[in-house]
Amino acid sequence: MENVTPPMPVRKPGRIDGRRLRSERTKQLIIEAFLALLRDAPVMPTAVQIAERAGYSVRSIFERFPDLIALRVAAADYALAQAAALAPARHVNGDRPTRIRSQVETRAGTCERGIALWRVLLSSDDGSGELALRIARSREVAMARIELMYKPEFETLAPTERRHTVIAIEALTDIESWARMREMFGLSVEEACTVWIDSIDRLLPPTPTAA
Repeated sequence: MENVTPPMPVRKPGRIDGRRLRSERTKQLIIEAFLALLRDAPVMPTAVQIAERAGYSVRSIFERFPDLIALRVAAADYALAQAAALAPARHVNGDRPTRIRSQVETRAGTCERGIALWRVLLSSDDGSGELALRIARSREVAMARIELMYKPEFETLAPTERRHTVIAIEALTDIESWARMREMFGLSVEEACTVWIDSIDRLLPPTPTAA
């Protein structure tokens, strides 16, 4: 009698994909709850607080994240991606005042939204270097944006002087600088932006005139 290979079981990708999508959605809501708690109070929330804010059980959190350190790392990645989506480079080819104001207002928005998470990341030591890597990456992104926005001015400088100026502007517009202006000195968003705009204008070399 001829051997007949039994048919393979029929897969149900729709059901599997739907379950995966729901799990990813739950994961995102947990991250968003974590970030919302940080905005309310910039201290590391507990798993119970995160679960209550997200509307899930504590078990749901640890089914998706092995520990709260992994959640912090995922939240950092989510926040960086969100910042990039909400803050595209604008007015790159504008005149000097337009470029300075555009870069400052974009950076100010990123700092205003991200200060709570930033403080938690700085105060956390997970031993793996993952959080430090995210902090370094955010600084690299900020420096790349500075070089892009002020390219005409930087092209007039020697490499060392150019790098020093980029570093000075990055330090000036660091997220802690924004927090000090807003919280310690009580400046409004517009006043803090003006401080950065005036300072960057002084740090940059003269803009070359078009031939």
